[in-house]
Amino acid sequence: LQILAWGLRNMKNYQLAPVMSPSLIVECGGEMVESVVIKNLKKTPNFPSSVLFMKVLLPKEELYSPSLVVKVIDHRPFGRKPIVGQCTIDLLERFRCDPYSATADVAPQMKGTGEMETPPGVLINSPLLLAAAESKSRSSSGLFYLLLFKEEEIVDWWSKFYASVGEHEKCGQYIKKGYDTLKVYDCELEKVPEFNSLTDFCDTFKLYRGKAEDSDDPSVVGEFKGSFKIYALPDDPTVPAPPRQFRELPDSGPQECLVRIYIVRALQLQPQDNNGLCDPYIKISLSKKVIEDRDNYVPNTLNPIFGRMYELSCFLPQEKDLKISVYDYDTLTRDEKVGETIIDLENRFLSRYGSHCGIPQQYCVSGVNTWRDQLKPTQLLQNVARFKGYAPPVLSENGRRINFGGRDYTLEDADANKVLHQHLGPGEERLALHILRTQGLVPEHVETRTLYSTFQPNISQGKLQMWVDVFPKSLGPPGPPFNITPRKAKKYILRVIVWNTKDVLLDEKSITGEEMSDIYVKGWMPGNEENKQKTDVHYRSLDGEGNFNWRFVFPFDYLPAEQLCVVSKKEHFWSLDKTEFRIPPKVIIQIWDNDKFSLDDYLGFVELDLHKTIIPAKTPEKCTMAMIPEFQADSSQKAPRTASLFEQKAMKGWWPCYVEKDGSRVLAGKVEMTLEVVNEKEAEERPAGKGRDEPNMNPKLDLP
Repeated sequence: LQILAWGLRNMKNYQLAPVMSPSLIVECGGEMVESVVIKNLKKTPNFPSSVLFMKVLLPKEELYSPSLVVKVIDHRPFGRKPIVGQCTIDLLERFRCDPYSATADVAPQMKGTGEMETPPGVLINSPLLLAAAESKSRSSSGLFYLLLFKEEEIVDWWSKFYASVGEHEKCGQYIKKGYDTLKVYDCELEKVPEFNSLTDFCDTFKLYRGKAEDSDDPSVVGEFKGSFKIYALPDDPTVPAPPRQFRELPDSGPQECLVRIYIVRALQLQPQDNNGLCDPYIKISLSKKVIEDRDNYVPNTLNPIFGRMYELSCFLPQEKDLKISVYDYDTLTRDEKVGETIIDLENRFLSRYGSHCGIPQQYCVSGVNTWRDQLKPTQLLQNVARFKGYAPPVLSENGRRINFGGRDYTLEDADANKVLHQHLGPGEERLALHILRTQGLVPEHVETRTLYSTFQPNISQGKLQMWVDVFPKSLGPPGPPFNITPRKAKKYILRVIVWNTKDVLLDEKSITGEEMSDIYVKGWMPGNEENKQKTDVHYRSLDGEGNFNWRFVFPFDYLPAEQLCVVSKKEHFWSLDKTEFRIPPKVIIQIWDNDKFSLDDYLGFVELDLHKTIIPAKTPEKCTMAMIPEFQADSSQKAPRTASLFEQKAMKGWWPCYVEKDGSRVLAGKVEMTLEVVNEKEAEERPAGKGRDEPNMNPKLDLP
């Protein structure tokens, strides 16, 4: 029986005194073995020498095998050695192993940097090559920056996230460009089956203490980190003993690490306020360090988008428990905790699945997917080779071929059916990454962690989508963090110029008995109903013609990547915060008949979607109801010709207005308009006032 005694964590006081210098006793089948004493548990919570052996006679039948008892005793003054915690492990089946199998090496990746052993004939980073590359990049950098800036507008980290969860309408050009996506797990990373709950290096066993009185409940008093391997010894004493199981252990001293916590969004939070909603914010605690992000709370929502990144430094293993809580912001009363989740950073750090920093699909040196690990793919590949017991990887053909674990991999295979874009790094790194992706390591991911509350321990209080990167400071600075700030709406302005109307329904009789209408036009954007605008009135139109030359100006907030307008408004007048809604950008134009003494009569309307705007007719004669399709089930009509105002900026022509009468649609008039969408900068360069007010320009409108 081989025991990896790694360390003790979170030991509680015993008889009011802290546990200072404990040692470990393992008993099984009447045998017992004791570990070395930890001198000072506060400073070094790991055992100085970690591997223990014991020979035990165990029955072949698993059913009869005795249990394994792990006790922790504290060495106190005057020779007292009280037992301060113990745990009993029943089923030993899972620790049995074949000592001769090649993969017996369960040692995790050493976190040291393995120097690349360069095979002869391969130059890595020769100064000549670098200088050539630099001069090349300088000449094209001006153009490159322009490209980058334009791209940043359409492609951001959220494009990648939405492309990965399958909401393609929100990610713009991202997929077409051939950029990589990430893996979104719908559970905690520890619960993903292929990562073995990240305890491949050492398991965590809870330690308990017996009851003093009957009223005490046996509570958890600490944790033992370690692992066991059980294998049969040969019957013949002359045969040498099988090889040791725990080889090449990582450094057991404390390591200073940089931790980056990315909180993407929360889903289905438990409502905390009496309006059935919640104003959530994030609170993070790691030992004594606390980040309370109260200023960035998200009002009135159960599915907040946080998009925040927090950076902390900590010492592992002492400060291994990272606690992330979601609180509900209240102005008057105490903030309530919605729920929390705890991540064991030490397991992430020691696990050989590379869970300290998931590996992306591509090696990019710029753009939104810049490589963020400290080691390049070639160095990571060396580490993997070392702990899998393979020979070091051999590069040949200028890094276009790598031999790893007895197989040859070529860059052609790695780049097959992929779009090569300008952000990719050098070939050998791309190839090394391609090999790493086949080794079962943790990919770049977002995990979905369930939030639990202490009041209802097993009931989900909502879910948190997030991920954590852990970087040991001994390996130097990591790459730049991703920018996951939520998308900000950009200000746009829709300008509508109403020129003329024609063939408007005549609604009144004049004194002389002629039919006529006093026409005016009214317009607004759904979601901004408080900004309704109307033209002046064209009195006594006898043939349904009206001339207006009038401009409407509708400002709106718009997310280009998601093609939606953002509307913030208070749901009730007593609400403290505005609630955010996202709706497609549309404009509604209505024709009215003005009455002096009674209510105005509504004649007809047209609704235009700014993304799929129906292309207008050039002349009023060609303007018919057929331009606007009816929404019928059989929809035999051909789809109308549409264009996006955001791409083509302006349209001018005639649109039909209609009114529903007895289930069928009646043409109520035709409107000649110019529609134009401008962003803030263009609006400042080419100003225009409402109606015919100053600044009356772009274009200048004359009295009809």
